[in-house]
Amino acid sequence: MRVPDAKVALSTASVYPESTATAFEIAARLGYDGVEVMVWTDPVSQDIEALRRLSDYHRVPILAVHAPCLLITQRVWSTDPWVKLQRARAAAEKLGASTVVVHPPFRWQRGYARGFVEGIWRMADETDVRFAVENMYPWRYRDREMLAYAPNWDVTHDDYRHFTVDLSHTSTARTDGLAMVDRMGDRLAHVHLADGKGSGKDEHLVPGRGDQPCAAVLERLAAGGFDGHVVIEVNTRRAMSSAEREADLAEALAFTRLHLASSRTSRP
Repeated sequence: MRVPDAKVALSTASVYPESTATAFEIAARLGYDGVEVMVWTDPVSQDIEALRRLSDYHRVPILAVHAPCLLITQRVWSTDPWVKLQRARAAAEKLGASTVVVHPPFRWQRGYARGFVEGIWRMADETDVRFAVENMYPWRYRDREMLAYAPNWDVTHDDYRHFTVDLSHTSTARTDGLAMVDRMGDRLAHVHLADGKGSGKDEHLVPGRGDQPCAAVLERLAAGGFDGHVVIEVNTRRAMSSAEREADLAEALAFTRLHLASSRTSRP
């Protein structure tokens, strides 16, 4: 068996409605390689020193920082989206994280959207931290579709240095996840692993419980020697207990490690 250098991390969003601190505790207990911090309304997720203490106490490194790009985080770390990214970069640098995950702008953020591609390149040139722009999806309601992101929800249409692929988002967009991975090519730096069944909602199911090519993507990454991070970003808010939530996260970790282990051996 050959296992690639990719590390498997737990997104702190995966324990919601439990806290950021709980995510570190679960990641340590289950044997994750690290965490991705989702910066959101939990004050601990916004506090670099608190995050450092949690990382040191649990001996779980912070591998990535997810900038506060969600609708519910529009006022976290400033209302200026560029300031948010600057603070995310500073947090990553201070915490030893290699990656900042960022969404493309909402269409109503017109000035930000106009300069987004060039701005991400400029910021990437100023640091060793990778700004990995994440694929999104059209918003749907019944038979209507709204394009909520600009320049495009399919980030492969634009020129970025690094990408994040999210397989729950490919499901919601009803697009081919493997084809998106291929389009990203060697600029794919980061993976959000979750499953989906193609509904209008961003489901973030445990890998293997939907119809996305989670196993095939992991196996392809392993065969190609992917050395970025694979982050479990699943929705466990319907778990009936902490034990059930932890069981889901243990299942997701086992699935990921299994399919990242490639049986192909190198040939002369």
